[in-house]
Amino acid sequence: MIELYDSDSPGPDTDEETVRPGPFRRHALWVLGITAAAVAAGWATSLFRIGSEQYGLPPAAPGALWPYLAAWAGIGLVVAGVLRTAAAKVPVYAPGRIAAALIYGGTRLSLGWRPEAPFLAGTAAVALIAAAVWCALALRSRQRAPKECTAVER
Repeated sequence: MIELYDSDSPGPDTDEETVRPGPFRRHALWVLGITAAAVAAGWATSLFRIGSEQYGLPPAAPGALWPYLAAWAGIGLVVAGVLRTAAAKVPVYAPGRIAAALIYGGTRLSLGWRPEAPFLAGTAAVALIAAAVWCALALRSRQRAPKECTAVER
């Protein structure tokens, strides 16, 4: 319990903001996993809006679901890739949660409403810009942090 109050000891969220180096294979699997989980969660929580009327509300909009699922899978790969690339270089706070939230939100919105292509592209741009801004904030805070002294003073 004391380590929660001690600022020098590692706390429960020490790995929240760490650099995540490693082989390309690990980064690619992370991006695929986050994207697949977020798209699947968006689809699963939209079932009551896309199923038959006897199981919930009437469908929000007619049309096929697969193009929207495929679009958000592609968008999700880009969004998660941007966040993971930044996290491999500098400490980024919660890149997995941010990527999953952006992908999930876009998938859920698209499946429930089934927008036209321009609005879908706009939503994708918003998700990508939000991920880029999150990474830019991490880069900026990294540049502002005071550099540690590595030389031994005598």
